[in-house]
Amino acid sequence: MTQLPGMYHDGAREMQARFDSRRIADRLEQVTVHDTFSDGDREFVERSPMFFLATADADGWPDCSYKGGMPGFVRVVDDHTLAFPSYDGNGMFRSLGNIIVNPKVGLLFVDFEKPNRMRIQGTASLHDDDELLEAFEGAQLIVRVRAERIFPNCPRYIHKMKIVEHSVFSPRPGHVPPTPEWKQMDVFRDYLPGTSDD
Repeated sequence: MTQLPGMYHDGAREMQARFDSRRIADRLEQVTVHDTFSDGDREFVERSPMFFLATADADGWPDCSYKGGMPGFVRVVDDHTLAFPSYDGNGMFRSLGNIIVNPKVGLLFVDFEKPNRMRIQGTASLHDDDELLEAFEGAQLIVRVRAERIFPNCPRYIHKMKIVEHSVFSPRPGHVPPTPEWKQMDVFRDYLPGTSDD
């Protein structure tokens, strides 16, 4: 596995020099950045009902995707690894397709109720025979991320919001999610998986 380069590249260093923030940036790296999940990290991840997943294609074009589910849909499976299910989506597979050609990913977990956030950088892999498949209702496959950097971020600009209800589309035991409206539209209905005449 290729180890991550230093925390700060030339562009970051240029901006740190411009705003006299190199000392605090280096101190933040020394004090907060780690590669092993702590008990607090695990608790934060496993109570989260959502996170943002950043990927990039083979040419470096970035993409960012919202991933949601019931709390516990992301699990820390060992000191260096977390796993989450890939649920049925729109069939574009932008994130998972990117992981196939460029497995470097970034995850951002945000707690909007008690403002807090955590970033994770690592290497992702896709598994369609993972032992966790049975543990996640509705999972098409499992994504595992080997964490190489875990670090909290200052939460001061996080707007305080409350989850009113979890999405009815989130898979869970004993619940059959409804078909989303867009999949029932004439313009898409005949193009869904399993509808081809071929």
